[in-house]
Amino acid sequence: MVAVEEILPTMPSSVSLYQFNDAANGKCQSTAKDLTTLLLAASKETPSGIQKPTHHDQLLYIYTSGTTGLPKAAVITHSRYIFIAAAIHNLADFKQNDIFYTPLPLYHTAGGVMNAGQAIIFGATVVIRKKFSASGYFPDCQKYKCTVAQYIGEMCRYVLATPPSSSDRGHQLRLVFGNGLRPQIWPQFVERFGIPRVAEFYGATEGNTNIVNIDNTVGAIGFVSRIIPAVYPISIIRADPATGEPIRGRNGLCQLCKPNEPGVFIGKILPGNPSRAFLGYVDKQATDKKIVRNVFKKGDSAFLSGDLLIADERGNLFFKDRTGDTFRWKGENVSTTEVEAQVSNMAGYRDAVVYGVEIPNLEGRAGMAAILDADHKVDLQALADGLRKALPSYARPLFVRLLTKVDMTGTYKLKKLDLQNDGFNPDTITDRLYYLTPKGQYEPLTADVYGKICSGEIRF
Repeated sequence: MVAVEEILPTMPSSVSLYQFNDAANGKCQSTAKDLTTLLLAASKETPSGIQKPTHHDQLLYIYTSGTTGLPKAAVITHSRYIFIAAAIHNLADFKQNDIFYTPLPLYHTAGGVMNAGQAIIFGATVVIRKKFSASGYFPDCQKYKCTVAQYIGEMCRYVLATPPSSSDRGHQLRLVFGNGLRPQIWPQFVERFGIPRVAEFYGATEGNTNIVNIDNTVGAIGFVSRIIPAVYPISIIRADPATGEPIRGRNGLCQLCKPNEPGVFIGKILPGNPSRAFLGYVDKQATDKKIVRNVFKKGDSAFLSGDLLIADERGNLFFKDRTGDTFRWKGENVSTTEVEAQVSNMAGYRDAVVYGVEIPNLEGRAGMAAILDADHKVDLQALADGLRKALPSYARPLFVRLLTKVDMTGTYKLKKLDLQNDGFNPDTITDRLYYLTPKGQYEPLTADVYGKICSGEIRF
């Protein structure tokens, strides 16, 4: 073990961590603790029973967000922690003198590795807010002179929904980075807040399919060259959108998708290469479910992301949906992610969840949208009119549920499994329910209407 005194001379003098919380009076109070001071205060005694760690040793477990079930503990080794933090650092062109802002929980990869890792590994300054505030996002960046800010999930939508403020463009940000900035609000976000550059990344904590969009291509989550695809061994393969199971050819191997053809994103597992390894979860059965074998040749294997992506002719990659979230209606595949974005935009950037529900004696699943409407201000007529213009008929939600609250993960991802299981029965749901009439209007879904839908008297 190396003594603290041996480490300190090699550390950048600027290493510091800032944390601030909302005070009772609503104003921000800040404290700064120099990392050097904290290290000097630490015990100098060597812990007993500690062996010299290697890059391949387990460093920690990070739990997945659990959007579709219980969280799973993903294994993070020393080399993987360094790889994640260093990869985004180099690809997004971070600088040692950058001041990073994150309102994300540090128990998850985005906040605790990608952002905090910039201080731990590269000596940058990181400003940490204990709890995300949409109205405080850009004022915080302005106050602490941040040059790089982080987002995830629905955060950008929440910030965009705040009233205009003088701090909208009063910051010094040169870059925002994260994942989940939907293409439907990307242009509005960068225009309103004067964002010079967006680095949208994609990656699973446990996976090896990490990519990043570094050239401001609106909506893209990354790029893989179609001219030299072997440079980075990731692919999009044909798969059943409902189950995620690969669709194999006559030779029993997987098939690559053509440009603009949706498929499941995979990362090839290369033995002996830490950056291409799949470390999996503590639960071995859960790990095995995420590995597909005999991919492009007998005996090879890959990490199965479970995400549906599309690659355009140039190699820009775009997120489409999660396998299992996509549902089929009237012979067409419906992407819940795309419909959710449109529903949210038409409802004033409110939280929205879209999923498929079964109707007796009809094939496929009908679309249903659950929208947060605690203040009873959603304009259903405007919603119907907007969706009619933005979506094809098969993708428009047939049912709407107006919620008084929504369940979210700690990283601001919406949960939908319980809502999907509830269906659209007004006898068991206390929230306000509506259905789309042949006239294109949303009207109350009563018990009588529900019975007529189930009996086939009302058809879609």
